[in-house]
Amino acid sequence: MFTGIITAIGEVRRRSSSETGLELTIACPYAGLAPGESIAVDGACLTVQETGDGDFTSHIIQTSLDRTNFMTYDVGRRLNLERAVRAGDRLGGHLVQGHVDGVGTVERVVQREDARLVDLRVPPQVAKASVPLGSITVDGVSLTVNAIPAPGLIQISLIPFTLQHTTLGQRQAGDRVHLEADTIGKYVAEMLRARGDLGAS
Repeated sequence: MFTGIITAIGEVRRRSSSETGLELTIACPYAGLAPGESIAVDGACLTVQETGDGDFTSHIIQTSLDRTNFMTYDVGRRLNLERAVRAGDRLGGHLVQGHVDGVGTVERVVQREDARLVDLRVPPQVAKASVPLGSITVDGVSLTVNAIPAPGLIQISLIPFTLQHTTLGQRQAGDRVHLEADTIGKYVAEMLRARGDLGAS
């Protein structure tokens, strides 16, 4: 489990793709990483396969590649990182599983006073589990749904701290982002769907 509070910015140091998936070697400042540890990389829970001098390598299987944007990640790309939460840690964001529900697209970015408003086109399974002022994870960052301007469209508001300490400040119209809907919202949406109160995903 994670909280959506980014604790480091990493960078793709090497990448290698094959028939069995993709391997990314990611430079990061974390000390004491161990094989088998979980790290959220742009919101996707990856397992540390091996560690190196200031980096770690993870293998991403095809199923995960089908649900994420990782195949487009080139050497030099900057990434939001978070280590798994420990019992007793502060929960500064919200409960995040590190399971990417889909990939969204940035439709519009507008600066309003000291906040940056970003409109995201999201897949149906994310839209159904999202409500105004509810939680959503975008590239691993715990955020609040600022508004729902239209069906399938979610607006988030980025404060200066988020812009400075994550990669979201680099996002612009046309960019694709990893999305994880609020866990509670997903359970509610699935129960309603099972009862026939929501259409199939």
